[in-house]
Amino acid sequence: METKITTPRLLDGIAIAAGIKTEVAAEVRSLGLQGVTPGLAVILVGNVAASEIYVRSKVKTCGELGIYSEMLTPPDSITTDEMLELIAKLNDRNDIDGILIQLPLPSHVDTRRLLEAVDPSKDVDGFHPINAGRLLAEGYSGSTSSKSGKLALAPCTPAGIMEILRRSDIEIAGKNAVVLGRSDIVGKPAASMLINASATVTVCHSRTKDLAKYTREADILVAAIGRPGFVTAEMVKPGATLIDVGINRVTDAAEVEGFFPGNEARAALFAKRGSVVVGDIHPAAFAISGAYTPVPGGVGALTIAMLMQNTVTAAKARRG
Repeated sequence: METKITTPRLLDGIAIAAGIKTEVAAEVRSLGLQGVTPGLAVILVGNVAASEIYVRSKVKTCGELGIYSEMLTPPDSITTDEMLELIAKLNDRNDIDGILIQLPLPSHVDTRRLLEAVDPSKDVDGFHPINAGRLLAEGYSGSTSSKSGKLALAPCTPAGIMEILRRSDIEIAGKNAVVLGRSDIVGKPAASMLINASATVTVCHSRTKDLAKYTREADILVAAIGRPGFVTAEMVKPGATLIDVGINRVTDAAEVEGFFPGNEARAALFAKRGSVVVGDIHPAAFAISGAYTPVPGGVGALTIAMLMQNTVTAAKARRG
């Protein structure tokens, strides 16, 4: 019997993000006709180069979509109490619909206390326990409200994963989904969303024994473990959908060659920049998949788009 060979489908996060941003821009224009301009405040503590680049990208996207934005930059010497005062003022402002605290924060600041101080209706990162609880109980529908009619603000990266799957017509219901990673930011909420989308979900992590046994059974594999190329082709079920959340910078030439043997474009990029970005899934595994998200250009592209969507969702809910 002849084996049918299929070409893996690349799930283009950049194109999907562009579609979401177009939808958000239309919503912003509609709100503008009602005299409402959604507002986002981003708090960036100290001078962390990577965080500065990311925050400026968020502010730039706000401008492109017509969302009002403020970037607040307190020094890294700021105390927890001073941060709480700043958050309280933003909670009270009607022109600010979303509050985002850029992580990580300095070690002397109580991160959990600050995240919980944000008004849940303005928690566009979806980290507040109230929003986390609604997500666990009711899931993510992609709409502006949960089943109970309450405001639903989901963490941006897991929401982006769900949008990629749904907008790419990847069947979720009844499928075996394995989430590799159990962080509060990605792994746990992604698992909740997949469960509520009727997948059969297994969560694996650093202490899972015989990890490959589980990953080889996955119809949908979400890798969010933070280790470059950790998931190899031998760990993947042929035809599976691979969702790679990892963004790992590799600076060793031998490692780069191992990930991209004979790839002249990647070699040239490495020669120019001294590093390349690799996901948590080894690039060789993509060849046996049914569909996959590239790194870069996959899940990461959705994160800011979903932040913009959450900001507009919050504005519509808060201002009627």
